[in-house]
This record gives sequence, structure tokens and C-alpha cells, in this order.
Amino acid sequence: MDLGDQLKRMQRDWDARARENARHYVNTARDDWTDEEFFRSGEQTVQEEILTDMTNICQGILPRRMRVIEIGCGTGRVTRALAQVFGEVHAVDVSGEMIRQAREGLADCPNVFLYRNNGTDLSVLPAGLPFDFAFSSIVFQHIPSREVIENYVREVHRLLRPGALFKFQVQGDTNTVSAPEDTWIGIPFSDEDAIGMAERNGFEPRYRHGAGSQYFWLWYFRK
Repeated sequence: MDLGDQLKRMQRDWDARARENARHYVNTARDDWTDEEFFRSGEQTVQEEILTDMTNICQGILPRRMRVIEIGCGTGRVTRALAQVFGEVHAVDVSGEMIRQAREGLADCPNVFLYRNNGTDLSVLPAGLPFDFAFSSIVFQHIPSREVIENYVREVHRLLRPGALFKFQVQGDTNTVSAPEDTWIGIPFSDEDAIGMAERNGFEPRYRHGAGSQYFWLWYFRK
């Protein structure tokens, strides 16, 4: 499938999921999330993946002085919790409908900036802003294109300050079968794949956790 067609399909499919039941598709644990429960689940993600890792993330910078990127924000489940920790959160999603709902749900968060992007790069973010951290959770596991994921890595490298961390999760179960037209089951990465992608794009793959599982976490430090 041509990359342009694939990106259009991603946008179309995620818009349709957002209209059907956005919160379920953001977190499939339930299909009847209340506001409180939905955003609390985002706080749990931040507790587990961010607050336990602040030495690597902040590197001596006060969190409230940090500007961060979130890739694949959906309706803002994790975005709200990130905004409670960091100074600015710049969050992107391929789905315009997801972003519309995120704007409604996060209207009381003045330090959150939301953008619909094209599904492959971060050109929608303001030019010239230095970013101190980038994060993505339960997003790349849905992307069926290694090219798209690697392009995001290159884009994060372009935007992060030297030494900053990009912490993200990919599909690590290499038995997973992904098809180009499938926007739900993403392309899997082996440990070797993860190391190679970091090194090709100017990152040090300092830590990795969960190789072989759906939740393969990568710590890429910008060289």
C-alpha cells in the first residue's frame, strides 16, 4: 500500500473509532468510561511510566520548566496527567475527531497545546521551540508501517534538546502479524530492530524493557 494511502486510512479509521466510542479505543479496558475514571487511568500511566522515572526524564530540570511532546494523545487521557506534572505539553494525534474531543475535555488545561498532525511527522509543532522530553504510550503498537514509526523517531530527534529522552512503547511480540491496511495491529520490533532504529537516527538506546511482549518500552536519549 502506498504510504499516502496508508496515512489517509489511519486518519479515516481513527476518526471513525473516535466517533463510535473514542474513550474505548483509547483504552479498551472499558467501553463505558466516566470522565473521572478515564482521566484517572491516564494518571495511573503517568504514575507508572513517568513519576517512577523522573531522573532520566528531568535530568536536573524542574518539571514545571519542561516543555514536552506527546505523540498519539487521543482524547487526552494521558495528556491531562502530563499537564499536571510539566510546564507545557504539546500533543498530536492523526485524528481530527480525537483532537476535537481532547480540546473539549482539556479546556481547563491552559498549558496543553493540541494539534492534528499528518500521521507521520511533527511539522505541526511550533518551529524553534526546544523540547525537553517526548513520550508515547499505546500508540505505535497500532501503526502498521515501520517507515512511519522511524520517521517519528527522526522528528523527535529534530525537536529534542541534546541529551533529552524519548520514552515510548512499541509492539514487541514478533509473532504478531501486521498488514499494511490494518490500522489496529502495528508492526512488531525485535530488540535488534529497536537498537538499529535508535542508532540510525541519532539516539542512544540506553534502556529497553519488555522485548517479546506487547509492551516493549524504549528509552532513547538524543546524542
